[in-house]
Amino acid sequence: MLITLTDVSKSFLDETVLEKVNITINENDRIGLLGVNAAGKSTLLNVMTGALQYDEGTVSTKKGLNIGYLRQNEVLDSENTLSEEIKLALKRTYEVRAELEELTKKLSVTDASSEKYSQLEERYESLNSEYIALDGYAADTKINIILNGLGFGDFDLNMKTSSLSGGEKTRFAIAKILLKNPELLILDEPTNHLDFAMLEWLESYLEAYKGAVLVVSHDRYFLDKIAKSICEIENGRLYSYKGGYSSFLKQKEERLKVLQREYDRQQREIARLEDYVSKNLARSSSSNSVGSRVKALEKTEAVAKPNPRPKDIHFKFDYDAEPFKVVLTLRDVGVFVGDRKSGRQLYDGLSLEVLKGEKIAIVGKNGVGKSSLLKAIMKKIDFTGTIRFGGNVKAAYFDQELEQLNLNDTVIEAVHKLFPSKTDFEIRSALGRLLIEDEAVFKRVRDLSGANRAKVLFCIIMFRRANLLILDEPTNHLDYIAKQALDGALKNFGGTLITVSHDRYFLNSVPDKIIEMFPDGFKIYNGNYDYYLEHRQLPQKKESAPKEESRNKAEYTASKLNKADERKKRARLNLISKEIENTENEISRLRDLSESEEVITDYIKLGGILKEIGEKESELEALELEWLELSESLPAKP
Repeated sequence: MLITLTDVSKSFLDETVLEKVNITINENDRIGLLGVNAAGKSTLLNVMTGALQYDEGTVSTKKGLNIGYLRQNEVLDSENTLSEEIKLALKRTYEVRAELEELTKKLSVTDASSEKYSQLEERYESLNSEYIALDGYAADTKINIILNGLGFGDFDLNMKTSSLSGGEKTRFAIAKILLKNPELLILDEPTNHLDFAMLEWLESYLEAYKGAVLVVSHDRYFLDKIAKSICEIENGRLYSYKGGYSSFLKQKEERLKVLQREYDRQQREIARLEDYVSKNLARSSSSNSVGSRVKALEKTEAVAKPNPRPKDIHFKFDYDAEPFKVVLTLRDVGVFVGDRKSGRQLYDGLSLEVLKGEKIAIVGKNGVGKSSLLKAIMKKIDFTGTIRFGGNVKAAYFDQELEQLNLNDTVIEAVHKLFPSKTDFEIRSALGRLLIEDEAVFKRVRDLSGANRAKVLFCIIMFRRANLLILDEPTNHLDYIAKQALDGALKNFGGTLITVSHDRYFLNSVPDKIIEMFPDGFKIYNGNYDYYLEHRQLPQKKESAPKEESRNKAEYTASKLNKADERKKRARLNLISKEIENTENEISRLRDLSESEEVITDYIKLGGILKEIGEKESELEALELEWLELSESLPAKP
């Protein structure tokens, strides 16, 4: 056990953020932490790390636990070089290394038979043991592995951290905390500035990490890859689920169904007992049975009413006119950073044709110019070559920096200025569907969270009714619930989509074509992200025929066993469903019988039937639990 929180609660003024939270983090755990914006994730992490006091409960921490906590906006010392920041991360390793080197020099000039030599040797052995525990002999190799993995392989380590871009600072902060190698690694949104190669490297590194990992992330693909369990904060409570993000979605839905069913069943039973008592209270012949019902009511342990589901967010993209077949044509396009004379050319000679109805995602390494290409298409920056829209095309653009919004406008002003014919009611209704409601519409844009600013821009885009959507990192600012809703809306959009995104879950769900961008051209993959991954791999060296045959046979056998096991589980699931239905019918029959005149006047018979009802309800609860566990262990049907 590294950390255990027991019934921990935390409030700010009159708002309860955490309520009786329970969680245990063990060695080698891989936990994904979810929650909508302002759910209390940062509060929980600060309580865990001791940065914030809690109001109630207990926090137990392993003695001497080394925690590494990467916050969203981790600060580097702007006066330090990259090398100095690395030395800070490995401070003790470098201290021990320096002392070992000094001791080696002293031992080489000291009489081996002297007492001083013995003292020096004893100190050397002690420090050497510590250096081995710090993995000091592999430190330089580890530095190279981590820096290369996060894109710093060719950086000058003598440069100041102030010279790094915002994204590079985030990446270097990740590198620094990985070098510290803490027992418990806490990462808050680590994937925001990583390209695909870096994401894949980080996933592999965390999977092999010798310690526990707790990650806050809205990157659904990332959570599917590394998380062995998901914890979600909802209405102040913490709920735990086995597996990654996709498993969490399924389990949560089933949990809510079971909770609602249990609550509804108890409410029906309470109503039935209360109705019986009120009807029979005055009848002396049924006084015993009334008393037993009153006692049953008093003993009933109330099932908590399930939390109301969060309001659904509704994106919907419609358009008025059908475009011509060719929606967009690029011929020999070149883009510059800065002006054409003094700026740096990112690429030249790019050509592409986009057809009506295509949903295209442009991917590529950071800095290749994906966002610049979208800006060039929208004529927001200079370019060379030809960019031409087809007939009847109406385009709408989502800028990942949200620079289209005037920070001084109120929310309703930001929309109304662009659509003066829209009434306040129409605008507020549209914003309300995106969960910007009530007084929030009168806030200044500058005072909104990144997620709500993005929603304002999406509201504007939806009002444009464009048949071509050009979206630059559209999911960046959204929480996982809003992302899921956006996925669905864009899949249902009947027009054409061109998007740049690092959200691999989104790239698997929405686009039907992936275009990888290079400085000298495009490579097109006619499928989603998984298709792109499969087909971009370099050909592997062929194994010898016997090995290949043996491997295929083993894979075939394993596949058959897995499918047979799945068939057995699905058969059992169907059987349990029928048993649940039969048991519910039997409980209903027994309840009707318990209210019959014959049974009401026979206390002994009534007691037997009530006992049988209790036994059947216990059976039903066990069946429902088995059904839930079994359904969680099965893969989703395609």
